[in-house]
Amino acid sequence: MNVGVLGSGSWGTTLAALLAKEGHKVALWCFESNVAEEAKSSRLNTKYLPDVSLPKNLKITTSLEEAVLGAQVIVSVSPSQFVRDVIKRAAKHIDPEAFICSASKGIETESLKRMDEVFRDNLSEEQFAGFSVLSGPSFASEVAQELPTAVVVASEDRSASSLIQNLFQTSYFRVYTGTDVIGVELGGALKNVIALAAGVSAGLNYGYNTQAALMTRGLAEMKRLGMSMGAKDSTFSGLAGMGDLVLTCTGTLSRNRTVGYRLGRGEKIENILDDMSSVAEGVKTT
Repeated sequence: MNVGVLGSGSWGTTLAALLAKEGHKVALWCFESNVAEEAKSSRLNTKYLPDVSLPKNLKITTSLEEAVLGAQVIVSVSPSQFVRDVIKRAAKHIDPEAFICSASKGIETESLKRMDEVFRDNLSEEQFAGFSVLSGPSFASEVAQELPTAVVVASEDRSASSLIQNLFQTSYFRVYTGTDVIGVELGGALKNVIALAAGVSAGLNYGYNTQAALMTRGLAEMKRLGMSMGAKDSTFSGLAGMGDLVLTCTGTLSRNRTVGYRLGRGEKIENILDDMSSVAEGVKTT
């Protein structure tokens, strides 16, 4: 299957590599030319996914048109604040019958819109018809190492979620399906806010009791907000809710938890963000 992956951060690179290793024809779009050049010449992305060799059959490009033209599936993995601009530029090259899957976890700060709403704003009805969202507890580096991982793909179109499930499913990457697009998107975005708080708690040397309280009450808030926005309660008990929340609040690989931890230790947010190559979505979502 022809797949265009938009975004060469750690998650985009990981998903593109996974699909290429499974034999799909994949084009990975890089916004940064230096990242693209390194990936082409050395098959490495040391800025975002160090020590992981990229498959030789993975095409690297800085041309958005080249990445999406003729693609049967388009996977959007750009930071949420840049998704609107990327999709607006790509839309005229996207086949109306292509399936579009969003794997970005965030809220657009200017409009407070979810990613599905951003896509709906910039795509035709035909292009948006097969829209889906992929989320769940999944550190990119662990997936790249082929460590067992489970995620969920949600779409109002069951044929779309089934197609994305079959596309990504491997012996180590288990994909479940659902229909609650709103809940899956909000779970992926809101857990980052709680993870920041969990990191602050750890940075202040508060104990496990505090962390447990934050996560439990944080999940309750996520549910209440989600349901008020049209999500299903059960979604927040699954991979996109509790699963991702546990991972992001406790895992040392969590960018959002790391930002919170350093804030708790007294560092300034500007200095923390300047040190990071990847985006901590929770900062903007908060």
